[in-house]
Amino acid sequence: MKSSLVILYHREPYDEVRENGKTFYRDKKSPNGIMPTLKSFFANAEQSTWVAWKQVTPKQRESFQDKMAYPGQENSVVHRIPLSAEQVKNFYHVTSKEAFWPILHSFPWQFTYDSSDWDNFKHINEMFAEAACAEAEDDALFWVHDYNLWLAPYFIRQIKPNAKIAFFHHTPFPSVDIFNILPWREAIVDSLLCCDLCGFHLPRYVQNFVAVARSLRKVEITRQVPVDENSFTPVGTALAEPVITTQLKVGDRLVNLDAFPVGTNPSLIRSQVEQEATQQRIKEIREELGGNKLILSAGRIDYVKGTKELLVCYERLLERRPELISKVNLVVAAAKPATGMRVYKNAQSEIERLVGKINGRFAKLNWTPIRLFTSALSYAELLALFGAADIAWITPLRDGLNLVAKEYVVAHGTQDGVLVLSEFAGSAVELPDAVLTNPYAAKRMDESIDEALAMPVEEQQRRMKNMYASIQRYDVQQWANHMFREAQASPELGKEPALV
Repeated sequence: MKSSLVILYHREPYDEVRENGKTFYRDKKSPNGIMPTLKSFFANAEQSTWVAWKQVTPKQRESFQDKMAYPGQENSVVHRIPLSAEQVKNFYHVTSKEAFWPILHSFPWQFTYDSSDWDNFKHINEMFAEAACAEAEDDALFWVHDYNLWLAPYFIRQIKPNAKIAFFHHTPFPSVDIFNILPWREAIVDSLLCCDLCGFHLPRYVQNFVAVARSLRKVEITRQVPVDENSFTPVGTALAEPVITTQLKVGDRLVNLDAFPVGTNPSLIRSQVEQEATQQRIKEIREELGGNKLILSAGRIDYVKGTKELLVCYERLLERRPELISKVNLVVAAAKPATGMRVYKNAQSEIERLVGKINGRFAKLNWTPIRLFTSALSYAELLALFGAADIAWITPLRDGLNLVAKEYVVAHGTQDGVLVLSEFAGSAVELPDAVLTNPYAAKRMDESIDEALAMPVEEQQRRMKNMYASIQRYDVQQWANHMFREAQASPELGKEPALV
């Protein structure tokens, strides 16, 4: 039986574990994020396929099983594309992370061209498309995820001209002058214009994509509407946008566009936070800190996350307000990247240098200003830190959305707590009750952390209540439902352009 739903995502829907010579397939360690929701659609379809890549050695390739039934779901097939270490390096670690990533996040000076392997990137995207189409219905829904698979829609359309193709862009989409630095810009845009639906987190990212498409191709705007003010801040902050283009026409093709930011899973997070073990861990953390204020910065090591700017601001805080010495603690949970990600080595070294400098300058025998964790913490430990933290300090220089900010709010529910959030995080246009700040401006960063430290409990609770209600209203299930609803309502298909 052919598949009616095909999901293309760079990660497999499970962790493959070898124990005592046997292979086991287990759920991902973090139960939050989009993976559980994608898996629910995958498992509940009448027949479905999930396409991902898998790094294998030459010896493993000899007996590699590319297709397998998802454990316990015989109607759901996982199609794994075997890639060599060199292919993975060039596709993911170099081309994706050293060429595309800095452009997407508006850091063009970090862009590298000479080491990029466009032909390898195009070939892997074509392999994804061929695997996706191999056992799909002619009119199947293909749900393609993120910039690693920019070219897959074009190749799918070549094979399945009557398919429905929905693409979701999980990163920011930059302004036209930044995106057009990419020498492969036409091929990327032509592929996205093969979709029936292109989804982005924010109206601003939609408008940026429209500007890029109009700069490169003869594209007509056929529908534009005011943004939904119940979902997005339309004006007054860095990523605000008052209108959104919801349909383009290119040739005889109509392409639907929409903004629907990924949500989190509030009920799951609340149930875990309320567990006895989590509450006990929260109590232990607070007892360890005594009466100190706990400030938490959580994310991963990446130059776009603004960790350097945050640390410099924290050093200024201790300089400006010496009465806070021994009275506040900063926990920085910045998980280091996978091995081979050379682009992040300098970022990690700079973070470690700054933490060492600040601790060496201000530490006392019974007090360390900063506790840095570069090894990934368990999700249970992160939730306990969220619950214990008086302030979450999330100040990326650029971020597509930032689920950590939402997770912190949900961990506190309607109780006290302060979220300090960069205006350049996508979630800032959803959470106007956060203390919004500009990580590029030292004075504004100083003002925002001072405001957070001084905020009365009543105001904390009012802001938290508003943010929690917003996050509950548009959770990760609503995000996925939105995509499916809009994709199924997309127009009839037209001709596709040639790929550059």
